[in-house]
This record gives sequence, C-alpha cells and structure tokens, in this order.
Amino acid sequence: MVYQYIIDFIRSLYPNRETVPLHEPYFGGNEKKYVLDCIESTFVSSVGKYVDRFEEMIKDFTGAKYAIATVNGTSALHIALKLAGVQEGDLVITQPLTFIATCNAISYCGAEPIFVDIDPDTLGMSPDSLANWLQENVELKVERVEEGLEGLDPQPSQLSQPSQPYKPYHKINKKRISACVPMHTFGHPCKMDSIVEICNRYHIPVVEDAAESIGSYYKGKHTGTFGKLGILSFNGNKTITTGGGGMILTDDDELGPLAKHLTTTAKKPHPWKFEHNMIGYNYRLPNINAALGCAQMEMLPEILKNKRETAHIYQDFFQTITDINFITEPEDCISNYWLNAILLKDMKERDAFLEQANAQKVRCRPAWILMNKLEMFNHCLTTEIPISEKIESKLVNVPSSYRNN
Repeated sequence: MVYQYIIDFIRSLYPNRETVPLHEPYFGGNEKKYVLDCIESTFVSSVGKYVDRFEEMIKDFTGAKYAIATVNGTSALHIALKLAGVQEGDLVITQPLTFIATCNAISYCGAEPIFVDIDPDTLGMSPDSLANWLQENVELKVERVEEGLEGLDPQPSQLSQPSQPYKPYHKINKKRISACVPMHTFGHPCKMDSIVEICNRYHIPVVEDAAESIGSYYKGKHTGTFGKLGILSFNGNKTITTGGGGMILTDDDELGPLAKHLTTTAKKPHPWKFEHNMIGYNYRLPNINAALGCAQMEMLPEILKNKRETAHIYQDFFQTITDINFITEPEDCISNYWLNAILLKDMKERDAFLEQANAQKVRCRPAWILMNKLEMFNHCLTTEIPISEKIESKLVNVPSSYRNN
C-alpha cells in the first residue's frame, strides 16, 4: 500500500505525464538559437566559437584554471588518467559503487581497479577504507637514480621531501598504484580533503570522477578541482547536457595544454600542415554539441535551484514514511541532487517497489551492480566493502528531472 502512495506522490510532482522519466534534459533557454547559429556557421565539428566559450564558462563556474571539452565523460577520464601517469600493468584505486565508465577508463589505460569501500553519508569513497587498505597493502619504493640504488620505505609518515621519487607498490604482486579515482555518487561530494591528504602521503595522484556532480561543492570548493585532475560529464541524462560530452579540469600549467593537445589528435598548430607529434585521440567535443552546452550553462543556476527544491520536497515527504530513508547532502557539502535516492528496508522491498513503479511507467532504478561483481572485474583486488554491499541492496533512484509544472 505504501508503494502506491509513493508512486502517486511522484506522479504529483510530474503531472500530466504518461511516463515519468528518471531524468530528462531541460531545454528552456537559447539551445535552439545557438545550435542553429552553429549550423549556419558551418563550423559544426571540433573547431568553433562555442567550444571555446563552453570551456570558458566551465572554468568560470568551477574555478578550474583549465577546462578541456571532450566527446564524453569516459574519454575525459581516460585522458585524465593517462596524464596522471597511469600505465599498462598499474593499479588504480576506486570504489565499487560507481558507473561502469570509471572502470572502463581505467581499463583503457591497461590498468586494473582496486576497490575500497564507500561512506554511508556520501555514497562515495571512504577515507578510512582507503587509508586502511593502503597501510596494509602498500610499500613505498624509492628510486635513487643518481646513486643507482633502490630501496623500500614502508612508512609514508617518515617522508620529509615530497619531491623524492618515491612510488607506491602493492606488497604482494609488486604492481604500481598510479592513481586514486573517487566518484561523487549522484552528485554528493566525497570527503575530498581527507582523500587527497591520504593519497599525498603515498604519492598517489587523485583524479576525481565528478561526472555526476556539476554544481556540487565540498567545503565551498567545486567538485573536480581537488585532485591533480578531474572530469565532468554532459550525457543526455545529466544535470545539464551537450547530448554527449565531457570536460577535463585541472590547475596544472603543463597538463592543461597537454590535455587539449592529446584530445585533438596531437596535431601541432599550423594553418595548413598536418603534423602530429604524439599518439593522440580524436576526443574533442564538436562545436554543435558545445553550442547546446553554452545555452545549458546559462540555465544551470535555475536548474540547480529547481532540483534542490525537488530534493527538499522529497525529503519532507519521506520523513513521514517508516523504514524508507531519503539520501540528503552530506555535512560540509552542497549537492546538486542529480539523482534523488532512497534506501528501503532490504533487497526484497527494493525489488518489489521497482517492479510496481516501473509497471506504472514511473521510471525508478536500483543502484549499479557493484563493479567487483561484474565478470570483467571480479578478479580485481577488493577490500571489505560492507557499506557498498548494503547500499547496493537497498537503494532506489527516484525521478529527478527539472519540474516545469
């Protein structure tokens, strides 16, 4: 009976809809105008004024020094990992509760993920789980090139000169840990200060998967700007969209220009000559997609305000229902509430609600299957993940689109 009550309430938020989508894009501004202007200019591919403008708008909004537009968030993360130094045979720390793109990008580099647990309040990487895994499994190898010597220093707290070439390796399989990728789940920021501090002790660069969190802040700073690099996604179901698109964020004066070079087939600038000096990638965002993005960025403050209002309505509603908890923004955070989420009593209750809601065309969905359970990654190193397993079994995303009624 309570399930029908919830379904009817969701329909009241999105009235006059035969199907209530989980999250659809909102086009309420200059989208058609800018796209038509782009078409008329004939510059619809990877060169044009809208690409440059979109990058500038993202820099201004996030506070990042560099923003490099790509064809999607996965390609952005792929390049960010390469720029962070991830190589074939390496290990990359991430979380099991994430979208497949996180682990796919790691795999594109020829590396393998390591899975540490999440926190129940952020749904993102747990600093405690990260620290415990590193303490138990990692040793720091110092390469004294000038002396032709190698040694091990297992105590990161003893490192007094961060510039020394210490590198973290797994104690057993001797593989290098070359990056850490926390993901801001459904737009709720991870505890980034702790994660970065822990990784710095082990000389592990942080690459933030902020694909879902444009408009989210941790302690006043935008997600994606804490680590060495970060990425955003503008897929069709995100808070704002370019149809398909992504963005690399960094403050690094070397990596920023290099990211643009790599994603533009590594072509050296020249009026007519085609000279490429590296293995590059055809990952540059087309101008026609960026035109859509510019209009969406103009609408972003309004969209974020609308989504917060929806989240507060959900929060008030679910406070009246026993055994169902609404996920709220963590302490010290401003969340964009990309996808609102509830926790039911158990998996049986979750599946029963999902079946009833979707049968009535109210599109709710469960959390992703944990990455360590998938065939491609079930052999990967995984620490104890009780919180991830608990969340996976109970979580449901409810419709979270912009409400224009």
